[in-house]
Amino acid sequence: MSINNIFQFLVPKDRKFFPLFEQATQNLVILAETLHEAVNAPKSQREEYFRKIEELESVIEGIAHTMNLELSRNFITPFDREDIYALISSIDNVADYLYGAASRMRLYQIEKITKSIRKMTEITLDACKLIQTAVFDLKDMKNLKGITEACKKLNKLENKSDSVFDKAVADIFENETDVKQIIIYKEVLSALESAADKCKGVSNVLESIAVKHS
Repeated sequence: MSINNIFQFLVPKDRKFFPLFEQATQNLVILAETLHEAVNAPKSQREEYFRKIEELESVIEGIAHTMNLELSRNFITPFDREDIYALISSIDNVADYLYGAASRMRLYQIEKITKSIRKMTEITLDACKLIQTAVFDLKDMKNLKGITEACKKLNKLENKSDSVFDKAVADIFENETDVKQIIIYKEVLSALESAADKCKGVSNVLESIAVKHS
């Protein structure tokens, strides 16, 4: 048994941090699902989805704030304090950029949602589900292989998002003549691509934690 495993055995069962992580990732998946539903809904129905996304982003931000308060109050933590901070911050970053994409669609009153936008929201939804699964596996540190596999899949999804983004931007410049529309669509696509990048950021933190406890 490694020193990390011995320490983990001696530490009292966590009743604060993991419940917060589970709440954060559960809300993150709902947020990503809501955004994907929004881009597949008629324009007249999108406002309801956008309001829900705004509320969910606020909930996740609140959970991150609570987590940071708990870090300042508790000496014993389930794993390294800096890793707890990095993980909840990276999850919050994903929510921020998904909300940012929704905000741009809402602000610019986009009429036509392109296939590329739908595909990118689908990719980020898949990534958020993987994050939820991997964070759940952190709870007892017994499925480190599962965490590593999830991280590999997250990296592949980020690469896939990059490819969709590059092709979408190229198509916009080739086929769109209205400069205003070019700027609007590129803004939305950039926010979605950044959200996928932030999912990879979560993956990097998870991988680091897994290595420390292997």
